[in-house]
Formats: sequence, structure tokens, C-alpha cells
Amino acid sequence: MTVQQQTATSPTVLVYEDDPGFPPRVNMPVPHPVPQLDTQPFPTAIADAAPQPDGAGPGTEAFRYWVAADALSRAAQTWGPLVPTGTQWHPTVGRALTAHLDAGVDLNAYYDRKGLWFFRSTVAGVTVAACESPEVVAHETGHAVLDALRPQLFNAASAETAALHEAFGDISALLTSLRLEQLRIAVLAETQSDLELSSRVSRMAEQLGAAIRQGHPNAVDPDCLRNMSNSFFYRDPVHLPPSGPANTLCSEPHSFSRVFSGAFLKIVAGIFRQQDLQDQAGLARAAEIAGQLLVDAVVAAPVVSAYYAQVAGHMIAADQRRNGGSYGPALRSAFTRHGILSLEAATAITESEVARRGAGMAEATPGGGEEEGLTAVTVHGATYGITQPLTLAAPAQERRFGIAGSDPAGGSVRPADPEQVATSYLEDLFRRGRVHVPEEHRTAEAFVDDSPSRLKTHEVTRSAAGEGLALVRRCFD
Repeated sequence: MTVQQQTATSPTVLVYEDDPGFPPRVNMPVPHPVPQLDTQPFPTAIADAAPQPDGAGPGTEAFRYWVAADALSRAAQTWGPLVPTGTQWHPTVGRALTAHLDAGVDLNAYYDRKGLWFFRSTVAGVTVAACESPEVVAHETGHAVLDALRPQLFNAASAETAALHEAFGDISALLTSLRLEQLRIAVLAETQSDLELSSRVSRMAEQLGAAIRQGHPNAVDPDCLRNMSNSFFYRDPVHLPPSGPANTLCSEPHSFSRVFSGAFLKIVAGIFRQQDLQDQAGLARAAEIAGQLLVDAVVAAPVVSAYYAQVAGHMIAADQRRNGGSYGPALRSAFTRHGILSLEAATAITESEVARRGAGMAEATPGGGEEEGLTAVTVHGATYGITQPLTLAAPAQERRFGIAGSDPAGGSVRPADPEQVATSYLEDLFRRGRVHVPEEHRTAEAFVDDSPSRLKTHEVTRSAAGEGLALVRRCFD
């Protein structure tokens, strides 16, 4: 049943379908059925009481509630059918993932294993509430879904695993948007059916991006926060700078995520081109297929350095198992165009190779131990202004496929060793001012960034083993 058919018989609320936009380019709200939040296997909730569905419009708290509720419901319904049976939110989340719609003043949102937190701020006379963007809501929900599937990624000291989390969030926003028939029709018209082109669903969070641009002109794309329609080419993040303008690639996870999300958009486009019907129904099918292959891959792929390549290889393997390899050309093309797989790697995942290693992939299940696939790396704390040795969780599972990303000069990149990956990631976090170090763990020479404007995504705390200190993640913002 379409949204239009449902609204004829159900109570409705006004919502944005993808993003509010920013003056002078703003989107208009449309009526949707009152959303259902208790959706299995991913029930969601909102901390505030539900207002009456009385058609409240933009600028009201009731409108923001229903926009967020609609996006939460759609995101849960997007991923629910794709995940393995028995998948649940991370245990610390509780039964339902709860969204907090007014968490303070900032241009940000985050997921922290307790819920989703959305901030707001007034910029150029416009109140920018993160919860009012379905794309932001679906992105943050994507973090929670990936944490349910692969909790080992949460504390992994790796730029590439962190960036995959951010890419998964943007992919969540894309797939959640493509659940709507009217958006699929609009995007096909906007791109003339070439889905690799920039469109309203590839451009992430236009309003939030415009607001950030007012104070930091080079921190985001010219027309949005990030665009999945891009041509960023893989580099080992160990060798990239920790930060940089939006038109360059750096190891910062949001920046580096664009390599993988750009490839994923091309995968959706390639699968769509193979559909019998080149219409909105064919696009819905292409999005579902691509999403399923991604879920299969993140559940099965070992947590290693050069993690992108393993996820890519497992998407190709999942396609061979599910579809007889029908979409292999689209997958290989997208991953080689973005350098996630070298040419040699893309051709190495053959049907016989998948069959030989298939038992391990078939047995892979979501969840698992928090430290599964991670190895402890201890660094000298004084180097970072910390009083004791510091333990990091480095990605070190055994690789299932001997594949890697592309070296721009040709051939394959040799993956960095786990210790180098972890220490490089730690240094980048400190250089970006993202680590909270309590006073009692600081040396007199500590250079910790205590600026209140810098959200701390990580903290130094006492090791769970009771010896020394450990780096742990607070949130994905």
C-alpha cells in the first residue's frame, strides 16, 4: 500500500520526506500516516510524549516529533527485513532505541549505546534542529543498527572501521529515503535515471550542512553535509592527514566514509540498470538488494586493517551465494572505481574461492563478543600526556580473503599492521581534540583539548581488566 493510499484511511501528520533544506531552497512537508514506532526487530521510542496528530507544521515541537518518529519508523522498517533473525539492539540500548530530540545547543547528533541525541542551534535566523531532518535521524539510527550487527566495531581503534560506521549511517539515510515511492519517482526524474548523479537522496543533510557552512565554509560540501555522488579514491588512512577541507580526503571518519558510500551509490545504480523495469519499482528492488548484500557482508567480514576491502569482498561473495553472482560486475566496478579493491583483488573472489571459504561466512552471526577480532595494543601513555600505559583495541582478525585496496600507482596496497593502525588512529583523535582525559590521568605536560565546542567521542578510563588505562568510545556523532 502506498503512502497516498494509507493517508486516505488513516490519521495523518505532516513530515519532511528527506531534508528541510535551507533558505532560499526549502522543501515542503507532506502528509504521512501516523508512524508506528514499536517495529520488530528494531523498536524505537521518543523520550517526549507524543503530541496529537493535528497537522502541526514546521517550527513547532509537534512537527519535529512527527518528523523524527516517521524517520525512525522508516529506518527500522528499512533494516528489519534485511538483518539475520534474532538481531537486537545492543544490550545497553534496552528494548527500544530512544531518541532525545532537544539534547542541547549544537549543530550535531550522536548515537552512544544509550540512545540517539539530537541538538539544535539558530543560524542566520533559522532554527536548525537535527531531529527535523529525516536524513540525520536515519543516519544516527544506522549507527545503532550496525552496532547491533557488529558491536566489535564500536571500540576498534581503526580509522577504517570508524569510517565504515559513518558510511553505513549515510547508506541508512539513502535506503530510508528510497523506501518512499514519491522520492524514487522524483530522483529518477532529477537524474534522468542515472543514479550515480547528485540528487536529493545522495546529498546528505542539506540544512545541517548549510548551517555549518556559515561558520566553517570549507568544512562541508557546497550544497550539503556530504554527497554520496563523489569520486574519492581509496588511500590507506594511516598515511592521510587527520583533517582537511571537504574537497580533500583525510583520515577523519566522516571524510573517509565518502570512499565507501560513494561506491555504494554506484552499486545501487549498477543493480538498478540490470532490473527488468527501469522505474521506481526497479529502484526499490535495487536498493533492497544492495542493502541485503551490505548486511551480509558486515556480519561476515573479519575486523582487520584494510577493513573496506574485506567488506567489499564479502559483498561480492554474498552476491554469489544469493544471486548466483548476477550483480558481480556492478559490485566490482564500483569498488575498483573507488580503489576499495585493486584490479587484482576484484578478480580474485571467484566462485570456487567463495565455495572454499563459504562455511565460515555461512556460520557468521550478528553480535558476538565485544572484543572478538580485536587485539590489545599498549602504548606509552606519556607520549600523549597520560600518566599510565594506554591500551587500544586494534583490529586483528584473520583475513578470509587475501585482498586489499588499490595503490594509485598500480597494484595493491599492503595493509598496515594492527599496531600501526591503532596508534595512528589514537594520534589523529588527539590531534582533532576528540579524547577526554580526566584530570587524574593527565601528566603536567598534557596537551588535552578541553574546548567545550569539541565533542569528545572517546575517553581514557581505567581498563576493564583492572590494569592501566584504556581508550573507549563514547559515541558516534
